[in-house]
Amino acid sequence: MSVAWTQVALAGLWGGMVAVERKAFLQAMLSRPLVSATVMGLLLGDVSAGLYIGMLLELFYLGTANLGASLPENDTLSATGTAAAAAGMAVATGADSTQAIWSVAVLLFIPLGRLGRYGDRLLEGYMARLARVALASAEAGNLSRAVRQNLWGMWPHFVIYGAVCSGCVVLGGALGPLVGLLPLSLLRGLAWAFPAMASVAAVLAAQGSHARRAPLFAALGAAGVCLAILLALSREAA
Repeated sequence: MSVAWTQVALAGLWGGMVAVERKAFLQAMLSRPLVSATVMGLLLGDVSAGLYIGMLLELFYLGTANLGASLPENDTLSATGTAAAAAGMAVATGADSTQAIWSVAVLLFIPLGRLGRYGDRLLEGYMARLARVALASAEAGNLSRAVRQNLWGMWPHFVIYGAVCSGCVVLGGALGPLVGLLPLSLLRGLAWAFPAMASVAAVLAAQGSHARRAPLFAALGAAGVCLAILLALSREAA
């Protein structure tokens, strides 16, 4: 099976919407990895991939620190792009979404976070210039022009990051048949790698809390996440 263009369009729309929500509009936490990836999976007909990938990346990015004025990695783009790619792989293979596919998607597409940070840095200069122009328009009494200029500042995020998410679906669809050709032993290893990555993400999240007993919390969190995912996967296999 091939990826439908409706799926490509839906991925682009949702990816663009949460990119705008993350930076400029509403900011109701819809852009968090858990929410954005789960909704992406829902739109593309693969809720399991979106939910599990969203949980893993939510924990992973909770453990990252933002230092000073430095821009953080774009966790929203990483989550939506990875979930979109995983859904595209599952469609292309013609089988149910598996933890092996999720592992491949995470390993290949998590660098989107750094790519998004680079994009944010480039767009910040553009938005700052528009903000200065909008402020000058507001001070001159031209409020309608100021509003239009602020709206123009949102469009690049919608278009660029929406296009990236659409591309992730297409690329996932292209990679799907290749994943199906992998040896069974390697696929099993990739399947077990997913709960391992989730446990590492739980450790990072607990360590990032800077609590007095962070190592203990990290160990308990890793064990709990790993156990929960293994139980869920065993129920799906039964």
